Amino acid sequence: MQAITVRDREAGARGLALTELPYPHAAGNDVVVRVHAAGFTRGELAWPGTWTDRAGRDRTPSVPGHELSGVVAELGYGTTGLTVGQRVFGLADWTRDGSLAEYTAVEARNLAPLPSDIDHTVAAALPVSGLTAWQGLFDHGRLTAGQTVLIHGAAGSVGSIAVQLAREVGARVVATGRSADRGIALGLGADVFVDLDADRLEDAGSVDVLFDVIGGEVLDRSAALVRAGGTLVTVAAPPTVKPEDGRAVFFVVEPDRARLSDLAQRLRDGRLKPIVGEVRSLAETPSVFEPGRGRSGKTIIRIVSDSSTEAGPQ
Repeated sequence: MQAITVRDREAGARGLALTELPYPHAAGNDVVVRVHAAGFTRGELAWPGTWTDRAGRDRTPSVPGHELSGVVAELGYGTTGLTVGQRVFGLADWTRDGSLAEYTAVEARNLAPLPSDIDHTVAAALPVSGLTAWQGLFDHGRLTAGQTVLIHGAAGSVGSIAVQLAREVGARVVATGRSADRGIALGLGADVFVDLDADRLEDAGSVDVLFDVIGGEVLDRSAALVRAGGTLVTVAAPPTVKPEDGRAVFFVVEPDRARLSDLAQRLRDGRLKPIVGEVRSLAETPSVFEPGRGRSGKTIIRIVSDSSTEAGPQ
C-alpha cells in the first residue's frame, strides 16, 4: 500500500515522502480501515508519539495523521461492535502509524459508525477538531447556558466548531482572530469579534471560560480576563499564567466513540458544520503539510473517491 512516511526528525515537513509499505496487521481489538479521507495537524511532527511507540522506542519510518474516515476492511481478534464493510470515522492512535495511508490499523474503540449521508471528506475534518472543542468547552471548561466564553482562533478548525457548540448551549461567545476571520466568526454565531492585530484584547471584558488554541503571549494576556471561579482551558501548552481566582487546564484530546456519534448527528441535523478547506491527494501531502502557509479551513487528504469499492485490499 501507499503511505506518507517520515524518517528524519530534523527534516520536518521536508522529510515527508510517499512510500510503499506493507499492509498493516490488525492486533487484538483492532480494525484495519481502508482510508477514504484523512486529516492531520501540522504541528504533529514535533510530537514524541510521531517518532516513538508507547515504550519510547523508535518506530520510524512512521505514518503521520490522526483523523480518518473510511471503511472497515478487516477485524482483529476479539474485535466487537464493528463489521467488515462498515463506514467509520475517528482517531488513529497517537503512537502508531496514522491515517495518511491507504490502510491503517486502529483500535476499534477509537472509531464511530459513519452515517451513509455524510461524505468521508467532511467526516475526516471532525474527529480532532470536534472532540477537542467539546472536551475543552464542556468537560474541562464546564461551560453552561448564560455564561460568556472567549474562544481564541475562532475561525480555525477547532475554534470554528467551538463557536458553534457554545452558541448551541446558549453561551455568549467572544471570538478572536485576525481581521480576515471576522466574517467567518460572526457568521458562525459569535456575538463579538476581537481583532488581535487591531483591537485591545482587554476590551473583551470578563469571561467565565477562556478556550485557547494559540498559546504564548496571547494566552498570557488573556488569563486576567477570566472572572473569579472561571476556567482557562488550552491545548497549546501548559499555561505559565493562571487566572487569579480560577482554574487553568491544559489537555490533550481523547478518543470518544459516543461523542463522535453525537457530533455526526449534529452535522446531519445542520447544527454543526466543519470548515473544509483544500482537498488534496495523498501524493500532494508533503506540499501542504508545511506550517505557516495561509489557508482557510482544514486541509483534507482524499485517498479514495466515494465511487470506489468501499472495503478490502486492492
